[in-house]
Amino acid sequence: MEAKVDKTDIDRGATEPAYSQLFRILKKKIENGDYLPGDRLPSESALCKRYLISPMTVRRSIKALLDQRLVTTIQGSGTFVKGPSLGGVTFSMEEFLNLFRENERIKVRILEVLINKADQVTAERLAIRPGERTILIKRLLIRDGDPILYHKEQLIYEPTRPIVEAELEVTSLHGLFVGGGEGTLLRWGELTIDVVALAKEEANLLNTIQSQPAFCFEHTFYDLNDKPISWGRFVCRRDHLRFKTIVGSKRKPL
Repeated sequence: MEAKVDKTDIDRGATEPAYSQLFRILKKKIENGDYLPGDRLPSESALCKRYLISPMTVRRSIKALLDQRLVTTIQGSGTFVKGPSLGGVTFSMEEFLNLFRENERIKVRILEVLINKADQVTAERLAIRPGERTILIKRLLIRDGDPILYHKEQLIYEPTRPIVEAELEVTSLHGLFVGGGEGTLLRWGELTIDVVALAKEEANLLNTIQSQPAFCFEHTFYDLNDKPISWGRFVCRRDHLRFKTIVGSKRKPL
């Protein structure tokens, strides 16, 4: 069936473009369940007539809905609201980031800082030769006295650059994920998530049992010249972290 044209007006005095306003109007209708999966949106001419806008404005609004995978178009039939699709599901890192935001509850304990030689794996990750010097940093994130996150990291060793100081502050372990602040040497990073069995050292530090499953966040951070500057991993007890997402459009409370 065809959904009814909504009655929300476009504010012509607003700085927000008309196409963006129409996009928000239609998106809100979809989120609220006024336009259900399978419903056909009002036609281009109907939207033009209702809002006194041009066909180009309507097309830009529909394209924005398409980009967010909220609708699909069928040539000769119209634009239809899409149903839930697992292919478009994404998980937020908010739960992980929250571990670094609770400043009053969180303490970071530096376990070890030393200069060592890169093995084959570290050399590949940091784009250096095996045997070159690196800086190893190990630390523990403690919340309310309970260890929840273990971090082991290898840094490029360059005596002329204050990399260690920047790392100890930026990934210590707050600034990198919540905001590095001024002076950080890190520009961007790659992060992969896996589930691993805890090694003996990790289990002991996290006050749990060896071989228990845990979340592993392996990272490579890059400097301002897009060269790898550090590589390592965060290991988090699974009982301290959960990921969830919403499939489809959840009706918002009135």
